[in-house]
Amino acid sequence: MKNLVLMLCLVLSSWQIQAQEKTITGTVTADFDGIPLQGVNVIIKGTSQGTLTNLEGKYSIKVSADDVLLFSYLGYKKISKKVNDALVIDVIMQIDNSTLDEVVTVGYGTHNRRISTGSVSVVNSEKTKTKKKDNYSQILSGQAAGVNVATGSGQPGQSATIIIRGRNSLTKDVEPLFIIDGVPVDEANFRSLKKRDIAKMSVLKDAGATSIYGNRGAGGVILITTKKGNHNPVNQEHYAKIHENPFKYSSQTPLSTFSIDVDKASYSNVRRMINNGETVPPNAVKLEEMVNYFNYNYPQPIDEHPFSINTEVVETPWYKETQLVRIGLQGKTYANDILPASNLTFLIDVSGSMSSQNKLPLLKSAFKLLVNQLREKDKVSIVVYAGAAGVVLEPTSGDQKEKILEALDHLNSGGSTAGGAGIKLAYKLAEKHFKNNGNNRVILATDGDFNVGASSDDDMQSLIEEKRKSGVFLSVLGFGYGNYKDSKLETLADKGNGNHAYIDNMQEAQKVFGKEFGGTLYTIAKDVKIQVEFNPKKVQAYRLIGYENRLMADADFVDDTKDAGELGSGHTVTALYEIIPLGIKSDYLKNKPDLKYTTSKATENYDDELFTVKFRYKKPKEDTSIEMVYIQKDTITAASIDSNFTAAVALFGMQLRNSKYFNNATTTKVIELAEKGRGKDVDGYRAEFIRLVKSYDNLK
Repeated sequence: MKNLVLMLCLVLSSWQIQAQEKTITGTVTADFDGIPLQGVNVIIKGTSQGTLTNLEGKYSIKVSADDVLLFSYLGYKKISKKVNDALVIDVIMQIDNSTLDEVVTVGYGTHNRRISTGSVSVVNSEKTKTKKKDNYSQILSGQAAGVNVATGSGQPGQSATIIIRGRNSLTKDVEPLFIIDGVPVDEANFRSLKKRDIAKMSVLKDAGATSIYGNRGAGGVILITTKKGNHNPVNQEHYAKIHENPFKYSSQTPLSTFSIDVDKASYSNVRRMINNGETVPPNAVKLEEMVNYFNYNYPQPIDEHPFSINTEVVETPWYKETQLVRIGLQGKTYANDILPASNLTFLIDVSGSMSSQNKLPLLKSAFKLLVNQLREKDKVSIVVYAGAAGVVLEPTSGDQKEKILEALDHLNSGGSTAGGAGIKLAYKLAEKHFKNNGNNRVILATDGDFNVGASSDDDMQSLIEEKRKSGVFLSVLGFGYGNYKDSKLETLADKGNGNHAYIDNMQEAQKVFGKEFGGTLYTIAKDVKIQVEFNPKKVQAYRLIGYENRLMADADFVDDTKDAGELGSGHTVTALYEIIPLGIKSDYLKNKPDLKYTTSKATENYDDELFTVKFRYKKPKEDTSIEMVYIQKDTITAASIDSNFTAAVALFGMQLRNSKYFNNATTTKVIELAEKGRGKDVDGYRAEFIRLVKSYDNLK
């Protein structure tokens, strides 16, 4: 009887304790700018239980009402909060000026051992003189305590994985943070170091790594000091070569044919480079993607076609002797709740190259924005790939958001990159669960650094051209920098019935998955082509601004087997031409050779027409094109607000590309045009562009 009473007391006591436990959530921000702080330590006082804030400064922790939470972040004053009855505790942290110098010194500068009181292993150059191996990733193993270097599969040629024992076993994060001469670098840069160039290497593997470097140091930190002390990280980004479109005589080449392009990756990528103070490679600047990043005030279509056609002809702002033609398409906008059911397959790169904070961690936060907009009728699958590919989430209804988010949260990076295998598996899954009247799409998120199996740009083109026959569309999202393979991702998007965006921060993620959700995921017209015929009686010469990688042969315009770009719900597409009127002398034009057997003579009619533009498109489920024709009269108007802004963006792009056609116009002219074209600017993207141009001007 006594034992029974005792057991009942224990059970009641256990229930009471469990009843007192609850989950506290909150956001930690900095007081001076309100920016969320990532990597803040949140610990229950008097215990070792705690957590870290994520990319958005958010945290979640189980506590009791009597507990006290301690918030600490190097360089900021510690804060304690009594839980009591609260369910949400938001914290604003203030900078601690007394330790500010230590933050700069320890975090990304000279390593100060007095502050890092935890476990630090040091490998000096003297210790390695007798070692035959020249690669420091191998020398670390056996020299620095707690560091293990091993291959995951044992296959020949596979890169070794660096694991800091005691950290990775807890975090499941394979790759540590690498810092060379105070600058964070990726593992590829670390592996490129030679032992003869290194003076000292330190390994941080306890909680001190996280307290100094936040969440980025969760897998441990390897600090390298080179003998020169000024290591420059190797940039392994790759962009396809762009050959700028020249002026063409309309009497010899009256037709200009190209595919539309709704990709916007170039602008956000260029923005990232300028904001980081980097030099912008000319081939990274795609003028059509710069211009099409912004939305314009084109009217919605009012007839049976899925887009409206809009044109404007003005005096070229940077060259008074020429004229600027703007051709704009406005896709019909559909409310998200009436879009057809979606069969989405997330194809996520979890290889070692994706470990940086601006890659997989940012990717997971970005995808959560998409998941939160899914409906019950939508289905989501998740395929991941590193050294091999695998399914981590079978098709799951959009109303099971917690299950989908949990699968995303469990993703960690490590290993090589079998991108081709991942694409094959994702399409196989998408085809298996194909919705006949729905939206079937693979969403690929990667830095494009494929290195196992089919991996070249040509390999990817052949693979994706085969897969697009399935009727599954593709969205390609680029992340990260240093080894970003833009050319490969552009090939996948262009040849795979898809679109391409580059996500450099959560603001861009909100634009892609929030404001432009329908356009990103739902195609309203495919294989959209444009062909412009210029009237030689009015136009001496013309040049298409941008679209160099989307040019088509004139005969391809009427060939329905030729692939072209897709237009999404609410998407706008803008194309610009610079034209030289008849009778104007220009240094841009070369003398034409005389022809013996052919004469070029304009027709007697159409004296009031400047050009005729034709459009061909297919409905998403059909294989036969529909043609539209629009005639532009020879009329020049005053520049509209949107015309000024498109001219500003195009001019800035030409300056970044070192174009020979911007007539030595300055960034002051760009800013002047952008200010005239700022308009209402509800979301602030045009104001951001103006700030970007000013920042670039200061960097020159």
